[in-house]
Amino acid sequence: MTQRVLTMSLPSSVDVAVIGAGAAGLGAAHALQRAGLSFVVLEARDHAGGRGHTVTAAPGIIFDLGCGWLHSADHNAFVKIAEQLDFAIDKTLPPWRDRIAVGTAFPPDERADFLRSLDEFFNRLEDAAKSGVDHPANSCLEPGNRWNPMIDAISSYINGCETDRLSILDFDAYHDTNLNWRVRRGYGALMEAYGASLPLAFNCKVALIDHSGKRLRIETSQGTLSADKVIVTVPTNLIAQEAIRFSPALPEKVDAAAHLPLGLADKVMLALDGAEHLPADGNLRGMTMRTEMGTYHLRPFGQACVEGFFGGRFAQALEDAGDGAIAAHAIDEIVSFLGSDFRRKLKPLKESRWAHDPFALGSYSHALPGHANKRAVLATPVDNRLFFAGEATSTHFFSTAHGAHDSGERAAKEAIQSLSFRDGA
Repeated sequence: MTQRVLTMSLPSSVDVAVIGAGAAGLGAAHALQRAGLSFVVLEARDHAGGRGHTVTAAPGIIFDLGCGWLHSADHNAFVKIAEQLDFAIDKTLPPWRDRIAVGTAFPPDERADFLRSLDEFFNRLEDAAKSGVDHPANSCLEPGNRWNPMIDAISSYINGCETDRLSILDFDAYHDTNLNWRVRRGYGALMEAYGASLPLAFNCKVALIDHSGKRLRIETSQGTLSADKVIVTVPTNLIAQEAIRFSPALPEKVDAAAHLPLGLADKVMLALDGAEHLPADGNLRGMTMRTEMGTYHLRPFGQACVEGFFGGRFAQALEDAGDGAIAAHAIDEIVSFLGSDFRRKLKPLKESRWAHDPFALGSYSHALPGHANKRAVLATPVDNRLFFAGEATSTHFFSTAHGAHDSGERAAKEAIQSLSFRDGA
């Protein structure tokens, strides 16, 4: 795959500069390309896709370090994009409802009771949201329910945070059609292919967006350029920490981003010897009765591997423990579920450490309790010259790649309309 990499020859001037080549930036760029505008996408990484990144963890084993599922596939723009780019879609049912559960560490009757309690918790969340008054989601936990710690663990996988940091109104606003597919060659690989025809400037860190003059001035690690419009698609944690500065300052945007922090959901890929003895696309989870736990996808796509998931504060603690800590814990936990013989069958291949990724500092956004309205605040243009996109600005599909993509298209349309108005069209 060949992408147009701009190194030392940034254009001095464009109609629109897009900051970030993740799903939102790519969606915006394609919309600008269709409109015939001059533009460039400025990306700090050395590849497109942002928090969507596919690697070959071992020969024959592909691994999506970030997003891996085409959530709400019947409303997901990347389904059509995959078809156009000849990327095969796998429609195997996801394992997370214990479709094929393995091992005796979580007996079937106990699993059924846990899933019943989980569903009742979600129903209470939905009922509580009808009041229109926001609260932390842990207020909907049933007092004394023995499954509460594990419900918190599920929240950490879904939202990147435990229920005490989750807005009820924000969670309820998410639209899920419960149709979840996968890209056989990798979601991140699909994004890179989607960006292949675009003018992408890699290894190009943006330091300052000066919107004080007639045209916007963008200072980058590769030089300075000017633009009539800028579309900002970087993760909220970077905006909140002012990794990119605005002049004049935009305290309302910084505040909105701070209240839409990126939670943490990490993955680990383990090679599995003797994989034929475990079912493809199986689920492994123990009745741990604690939040500090992983959940495991056995043999995704039938590959000889195990994919593990960790979220929230526990994922942060594992990351902070250093490289290899996630894999080490995953192996210990799987061995405790399946027996000591599995220790020699499992080998660490690759793990994500999104909190330590300097261009993300987390996985995907959640609204803190009382701040569900901040998504709209972050998405609002500034002076019809600065536009904001990214999954955190999506009203109903936040935390997803397709929500990010659609927000990029929305921001591009806003920029195009403002240019047309300027030109008297």
